[in-house]
Amino acid sequence: TRFVQCPEGELQKRKEVVHTVNLHEIDVINSRQQGFLALFAGDTGEIKGEVREQIDAKVAEWREEGKADIVPGVLFIDEVHMLDIECFTYLNRALESTLSPIVIFATNRGICTIRGTDIVSPHGMPVDLLDRLVIIRTMPYSVDEIVQVVNIRAQTESLSVDEEALVLLGEIGSNTSLRYVVQLLTPSS
Repeated sequence: TRFVQCPEGELQKRKEVVHTVNLHEIDVINSRQQGFLALFAGDTGEIKGEVREQIDAKVAEWREEGKADIVPGVLFIDEVHMLDIECFTYLNRALESTLSPIVIFATNRGICTIRGTDIVSPHGMPVDLLDRLVIIRTMPYSVDEIVQVVNIRAQTESLSVDEEALVLLGEIGSNTSLRYVVQLLTPSS
C-alpha cells in the first residue's frame, strides 16, 4: 500500500448548464423592459417585427457557433375545418419555414366548404395544402374494443363491473363516445 499526498492549491470545477427556452420566451424577454421577469407577468402583448428580426439573427448566430440547437415542436390543431382561408394561407407559408414545427391537423369532416370561400374541398381545407399532408385515417372503436378499454379502466380504478354491464357500456360507447362511457364509471365508485 502506498499513500499519495493530498494535492494543494485551488480546485477547479467545470459545470455545463443547459437551459431549454422556446423562441417565444426569447421574444418576450427582449421585447419588455422587465427582461426575464416579463415571462412571469403573463401579459406578453404584441412583439414588434424589429425585435423578432434581431432575435432571429441572434439565434442564427448562436446556431452557427454551436451554442444553441433548434428543436422543432409539435402544433396540434383540432377541428381544422373551422379555420378560414386566411389561416390556411398563413399556415401554408409557415410550413415552408426551416424552423416550422410538425403540424398535426384533426377533423371529422369529409367534403365541405372552406370557410370564407365558396370552394368545396375534402376536409374543408385548400387542395394545395392538402396535397402536402399525410392523411391517417382512423376508424371508430368496435364494441369489443370499447369493452376492453372500459374493463382496463375499471381495474385501474379498482371497480368491480359485471360482464353484462361491460357489454352494455360497450354498446353505449359505440353509440356515443368512449369518453362518455369512461365518465360513467366515476359515479359507480
